[in-house]
Amino acid sequence: MSTGIVIVKQYERMVVLRFGKFIGELAQPGFRFLIPIMYTGRIVDTREQVERVPTQKYITQDNVVVDMDFVLYYRVVESEAEKSVLEVADHRAAVRNIAVAELRSIIGNITLAEALSERENMQSQLQAALDENTGRWGVKVQGVAVNEIDPPQGVKMAMEREKSAEAIKTADITESEGQRQAAINRAEGEKAAEILKAEGSRQAEILEAEGDQQAQVLRAGGFSTALEKIFEVANTVDTKTMNLQYFETLKALGASPSTKWILPMEFTSMFSNFIGSQKSQQDNDSQES
Repeated sequence: MSTGIVIVKQYERMVVLRFGKFIGELAQPGFRFLIPIMYTGRIVDTREQVERVPTQKYITQDNVVVDMDFVLYYRVVESEAEKSVLEVADHRAAVRNIAVAELRSIIGNITLAEALSERENMQSQLQAALDENTGRWGVKVQGVAVNEIDPPQGVKMAMEREKSAEAIKTADITESEGQRQAAINRAEGEKAAEILKAEGSRQAEILEAEGDQQAQVLRAGGFSTALEKIFEVANTVDTKTMNLQYFETLKALGASPSTKWILPMEFTSMFSNFIGSQKSQQDNDSQES
């Protein structure tokens, strides 16, 4: 710039001062000539900057000292680039230091467990706090990423023991829940089996009863048919046939070793009828001869 010739790159803006006073506009990219002594300029890089903040010690709400480091993503706003020159001596150092201070404040209001489990929430709080303060320097914070939260060794061991106990507890609960569910499933299965068994028995008894009913109906029908046949045949039997049946009965009785015979009254009438019929047959034979 001592010669007054300045090349402003595409990603840069130049803050021009005339006799040390801002002239109210930024020099755009390209070739620029500044009259020495009268004009001076400051180049501002408007690209997004990535800066890793070294590991620092922070104290949580429960008085645990942790080591943390994080990364800042920020850039100078093009339309307000002059603020990064006129409002602060070194906007990079300013952003870095205020980020550390704000993070200390955030960590001091949360416990170690919350810091470990709610890292994204902590990063969002830090970015919001930085945006409130860096705007006056023409800087916009694009994002914050916490790399590592490292508690003391004793706290780590205690956390590991707690995690192990929690894992064992969860395993026991899961196992007992599985056993309970298995017992429920077995009970439901046995219940369903008993219901099916009872239903099967009921259906079998119903079918057996229906079968007996149908068999009785068929037997009754057969017996009725047999009686009808017997009645039909009986109507065609004459007196001689009946007498012969009686004699056959007497013959069967005579084969018995019994010493006493009891003859019903009907037998005497049947015998007289038989004699009468035989006499009538002889008379008819005589007349014919």
